[in-house]
Amino acid sequence: MIEPKFRSLTVFMMLLLVFYGSRWLHAEDASTFRTDANKDKTLPWYSLVDGEFPPEGSAHAISGELIRVDHLERQFLLRVDRDDSQDRGVWDLPVNAFMLPYGSIYFHGAPAALQDIPLGTHLHGLFYLKAHDDETTWLGPHNNRKTPDVDFRRCFLLEDDFTHNRRLGQMWKIDSVDLPARRLTATLFKDGTAVGTPKSFDLLTGTQVMLGNAFGNLDSLAAGQLVLLNITWATLYGPGRIVNIWVDEASRELATSHQLERHRNHIRERGLAGWVDAVDDDEQIVTITFFSGVDPELFDELTHTHPEPFGWPLSKQEDRPTDPKGTIAVARESLMTYDPVNDRKGGNILDIKKVATRPGSSGVQIQVKCDMLLEGYRPKRIVRFYPATWKVNALPREEQYHGLE
Repeated sequence: MIEPKFRSLTVFMMLLLVFYGSRWLHAEDASTFRTDANKDKTLPWYSLVDGEFPPEGSAHAISGELIRVDHLERQFLLRVDRDDSQDRGVWDLPVNAFMLPYGSIYFHGAPAALQDIPLGTHLHGLFYLKAHDDETTWLGPHNNRKTPDVDFRRCFLLEDDFTHNRRLGQMWKIDSVDLPARRLTATLFKDGTAVGTPKSFDLLTGTQVMLGNAFGNLDSLAAGQLVLLNITWATLYGPGRIVNIWVDEASRELATSHQLERHRNHIRERGLAGWVDAVDDDEQIVTITFFSGVDPELFDELTHTHPEPFGWPLSKQEDRPTDPKGTIAVARESLMTYDPVNDRKGGNILDIKKVATRPGSSGVQIQVKCDMLLEGYRPKRIVRFYPATWKVNALPREEQYHGLE
């Protein structure tokens, strides 16, 4: 037994070891793989580890245009932007990618689902190399030509230009508007300093101009305005064609608030996604860490109490009927559940706590006392959690995996 006078010193030394050991580990990580910042081609790109979140800055950035979507499997094709590193023969070829379970999607400055993003939207993404056992070969009718980014199939982040520029604190300042020629010239600014050179975008007769809480028109555009853009046909015939332009802060806040509510509705109907960290078989307690890319206010609803005992789908009454509780549905890597109305078990939430955050992790972890453990409640498996105050309705048949079998 440790003497009391040495106990605090021992704890202090252990904390120092954890702190500096963690810093050493992250420093070692950063020096053992290639990144966009460290272009040493003698190093390999970071290889994802199942059941672990990746380290900061380990992904590869790719931008391009969304040209095909399978929103059920969270899979998509992105036509990669042209850049100076590419030969002409591999211009405009796609990456056939899919979202990681903990991968995040943002649209109009708020979390989103893949089905929220229109085809043709220019996007910015962070990607990881495909798994070693991934034998996907389909690339489309391109005479076997491949983009240099073809193997970066696992997507960690996907965001539109609106979100990307807003996140980086950037705005476009309109230099000039030529309506007869349908051209808009603008320069990207950050903190009052120009980022790059002026770019000349195409305006379309259908370009959507947002001003305040209403639609404007092309006549609403003027030199000196600070705007955000969403574009299409990027790098094909110049910087791109403007699809949407938000002229003032009121219109930008409105776009974000609308998308945020759409996201909240989507998650409340499908559950909070995360993976199982641990299972206590004897006590029937499941520990779950939730993924990021979710509005943090939704996690506040974990503490809401349901006024009535849970009852079905539980096989027995929870220990503390008036305490926070919820149910767990088993999910696939695409986050699709099987039959969430019927295939859920759960009970009281024993603990809600903050854990160390890493890319992909929300930093929110819960422990749930279950009335029964389902086969899918295993470490590293994907699940969705429904707080008891969320009504669980049957999803459209195509969104339930049992409906596709």
